[in-house]
Amino acid sequence: MGDIDTNCMTLTRFVLNEQRKIPGASGDLTQLLNAICCAIKAVSSAVRKAGLAQLYGIAGDTNVSGDQQQKLDVMANELFVNMLKSSCTTCLLVSEEDETVIEVETERQGKYMVFFDPLDGSSNIECLAAIGSIFGISKKEHDGPPTVEDALQPGRNFVAAGYALFGSATMVVITTGHGVNGFTLDPSIGEFVLTNPDIKMKPRGKPIYSINEGNACLFDERVTKYLESIKFPKDGKSPYAARYVGSMVSDMHRTLVYGGIFMYPGNKKNPRGKLRLLYECAPMAYIIEQAGGMASDGKQPVLDIKPKELHERCPIFIGSAEDVKDFLKFNLA
Repeated sequence: MGDIDTNCMTLTRFVLNEQRKIPGASGDLTQLLNAICCAIKAVSSAVRKAGLAQLYGIAGDTNVSGDQQQKLDVMANELFVNMLKSSCTTCLLVSEEDETVIEVETERQGKYMVFFDPLDGSSNIECLAAIGSIFGISKKEHDGPPTVEDALQPGRNFVAAGYALFGSATMVVITTGHGVNGFTLDPSIGEFVLTNPDIKMKPRGKPIYSINEGNACLFDERVTKYLESIKFPKDGKSPYAARYVGSMVSDMHRTLVYGGIFMYPGNKKNPRGKLRLLYECAPMAYIIEQAGGMASDGKQPVLDIKPKELHERCPIFIGSAEDVKDFLKFNLA
């Protein structure tokens, strides 16, 4: 029947199938993931017509991390918050754009907490580079009202994580702890359709490294020596190719698909790096580990770090397992 996929494995159908494999599953996580996908569709639509709707430019404020808020940042955050609250599956939300936790009204509370960056890489909006959204989901572990302390969980406690990429197509990559799958938005039916099932990273993928080398003068000796080893290799090996977009979602999606290593280390100016643990590093680490890769802060797995504050920063070295191990050899020398 031509180019029509009559099987059409949508993300909703896929998650429902996964839900049936879990005895006693309530369906709340399925409902929550549907709400997140609705938010992503709305953000994707806003991104696509941002220029026409005059949504470019800054909103005239900075977020809690000190980054200037773009108009699309504010809109994306409101979309996520409204969709997540109305799903009746969440009790606590942590957003890059809000200084403290967002507590859901008691009558609409559920058992899940969601950590999200509603629009990652928004400084790339006006030059039309790929941007995205990142999210991680965990459960509140006790009865009673949710607190900030409930949110300060290591990524190892996540029950799901994912990201959306707004590039040449809109794609969602998601894991519920049983492998990683990619879904591409089909505008003709308004649904995310399974296009990249069971994504696996090779132990060592393509020789690609991704880091902001504009900060090279601030790197510590360990990072400098590792970069020298892959740019000026011995034993006749080919040097690694540099690829860096400056949007974590875009750089991480390439790393997931092709392999290699993405790095955002601490440096003399920012000892803990720039990326945030709860809603950037931990969700990406959860996805990459599920695909067979590794993620470290240079000393321990990113997923084992228990945050002390909501917007805590974290150095990250993430990607193909053998590449991360190569870095750690320098790191521990």
